[in-house]
Amino acid sequence: MPAPLIAPSILSADFARLADEAAAVAGSDWLHVDVMDAHFVPNLTLGLPVVESLLKATDIPLDCHLMIEDPDRWAPPYAEAGAHNVTVHAEAARDPRKLAKDLHAAGALAGLSIKPKTPLDDWIEVLADYDTLLVMSVEPGFGGQSFMPEVLDKVRTARRLVDTGHLTVLVEIDGGISADTVEQAAEAGVDCFVAGSAVYGADDPARAVAALREQAAAVSPHRSLTTRE
Repeated sequence: MPAPLIAPSILSADFARLADEAAAVAGSDWLHVDVMDAHFVPNLTLGLPVVESLLKATDIPLDCHLMIEDPDRWAPPYAEAGAHNVTVHAEAARDPRKLAKDLHAAGALAGLSIKPKTPLDDWIEVLADYDTLLVMSVEPGFGGQSFMPEVLDKVRTARRLVDTGHLTVLVEIDGGISADTVEQAAEAGVDCFVAGSAVYGADDPARAVAALREQAAAVSPHRSLTTRE
């Protein structure tokens, strides 16, 4: 059974030392990059130029989570730059099915994210065009928030749809993932775990990644998917 994927979030890293912070989590499956525009969410982080620089500084596949307005326009360049997975928000995309095709054409996996209060049922048909589903377990915008266990019902639904062959997405979760919450998320059916402060707040970030992976693998009854390359 494939190991769970761990994606450290550089939102919790030192932005003045991003190359070093990427090196500190060697062995991670993905490196999660939160792009925020201070419009879709009330915070401003980084954009495409920083992502392009980070791509040159690490060989860890970049998992770019775009919390921005108008992703239909701005998301494809992240794929063209070389991001492995580009996730857009269902609540922001004008034409999410076309956007998924544009991301694939540019060479990336396509991810669709939903906020904690956004129903999964409204997006199941659209997810047929996507490779990853990112379930937010905090309100997007800031790191360090508490995990919202109520979103795990959406994870369980998505897992059931994947296991029965109705969807082929990798199920990802973002927000409040730590040693205290990773197991309940894994039991619900998560494949990929985004962790910020639990990794970058540790004395040994690479060991923290390995420990989270071990915890998740110990309780997960689910098989991770091989998504489109």
